[in-house]
Amino acid sequence: MAQVPSTSSGKLNFKDVVINPVNLRCSSLPIFSLRNQYSINFHLSWLGFFVAFLSWFAFSPLIPDVIKTDLNLSSAQVGNSNVISLCATLVVRVIAGPLVDRYGPRKVMVILLILGAIPSGLAGTVSTANGLYIIRFFIGILGGTFVTCQAWTTAFFDTNVVGTANALAGGWGNSGGGFTFIIMIALFNRLVEDGLTPHVAWRASFALVPVPILLSVAVATLVFGTDHPAGRWADRHKAIAAVPEVAIKEDAELASYDSTKHAEKKDGSAEVEVTIAAVQDFNNVSVAVSRPFTTQVAYEVMFNPLTWLPALAYLTTFGYELAIDANLANVLFNLMRSPSFGQTKAGYIAGIFGFLNIFTRPLGGYWGDLIYRRFGVPGKKYLLIAFGVAQGILSLGLGVYIDKHDEPSLTIIIVLFVILAVANEAANGINFSLVPHCNPCSNGFMTGIVGAMGNVGGVVFALVFRFQPTPAGKAFVTSGIIAMVVNVVLLAIAVPAL
Repeated sequence: MAQVPSTSSGKLNFKDVVINPVNLRCSSLPIFSLRNQYSINFHLSWLGFFVAFLSWFAFSPLIPDVIKTDLNLSSAQVGNSNVISLCATLVVRVIAGPLVDRYGPRKVMVILLILGAIPSGLAGTVSTANGLYIIRFFIGILGGTFVTCQAWTTAFFDTNVVGTANALAGGWGNSGGGFTFIIMIALFNRLVEDGLTPHVAWRASFALVPVPILLSVAVATLVFGTDHPAGRWADRHKAIAAVPEVAIKEDAELASYDSTKHAEKKDGSAEVEVTIAAVQDFNNVSVAVSRPFTTQVAYEVMFNPLTWLPALAYLTTFGYELAIDANLANVLFNLMRSPSFGQTKAGYIAGIFGFLNIFTRPLGGYWGDLIYRRFGVPGKKYLLIAFGVAQGILSLGLGVYIDKHDEPSLTIIIVLFVILAVANEAANGINFSLVPHCNPCSNGFMTGIVGAMGNVGGVVFALVFRFQPTPAGKAFVTSGIIAMVVNVVLLAIAVPAL
């Protein structure tokens, strides 16, 4: 059984700032305070990803009815626009990874938010299907904020809590997909009630919500965020260099550190208690520092099987989630069409899938950290695959139910996709508790590859929904089979003990 470094209590600490002196990363989760750099950067990381959804997924709740009608779109053109949006994010995530390793996640986050705000402001100018494709492609830039979000939290939190930290940031950020459904539909309905035509109201919604929020968060990230626990991104190597040589050797032990130190802020704010934890069993993850992206680095990462374990798993889980977020409202709208069930109700119900990320993805990350303390990295691997297979089984079951009933029960469909969401989103959280153990010296590039493969999966599953006939039962069945087969194959990839 693997022996894994942990805090002295073995439990999550949400109060004290517990620092690993080997790498200056935080071994606790002091996220309920804004008086230390770890919590500030944690909250900025998920907030940047969260607001990206306000534009990236803003079309999804409105496109089944009002946008489709206003632009005279066919169902095929609606599906094409979903695929194009995901393709753009795929490209940006691959590019964002090396940029993160070179310039740090904070600066890349700011750039993506600003670049994404520009096409968001131009969304109201769309008048044709081709125009919609172009705008959604460039808005897809915002999906790259996931890479910066996860790389940022990985840089600030240590191995015993990084799974929970990544999952909390990713889950709270991902919940933006659910909130976007609620916000955009409510705003659109309000504008129509205030006298605007649907033609004008949906266009005004983009100008009123995404643009100012994206720019505001970009400014806050630039002003209040920091690059690395050591300070500037260029100084990240000093975090390791400052530790005595014996401390960074594998299985070495720090013999003496004060158990508690106090740091009083120069600006007169309240004192911050910082507990310095003695850390044992150092490994390559403990002392990893992001290397600048080179051809040699790319070769090593791309041909390492450990890269493709979380990447292919993420293809089946986050890819599935993206396709569901983009298509569920349209599926429900066509499946339950009636005078009492229109765009608004379909959008609100579909938003549940994304909204559940607030709880489900963090739960997956917590389970990943929990099993890591007892079984090491192999525990995370098998837990990830188990949830991926469970997702496949549940998707298959949902599809069979839809196909077998001419008038399926909305209640049963909601119950099934909520259980499905728990398995799917928890798997996403477990995945990014595993990623920091794979190619830890190229965390940005690694995160970019895994994130991009999630979008590859989004395209794959979006195409499944695009070409399967309504009422989409076969699409759920096909998606479930893909998830089960891929995850079973991943059992063959070996992982390190720690």
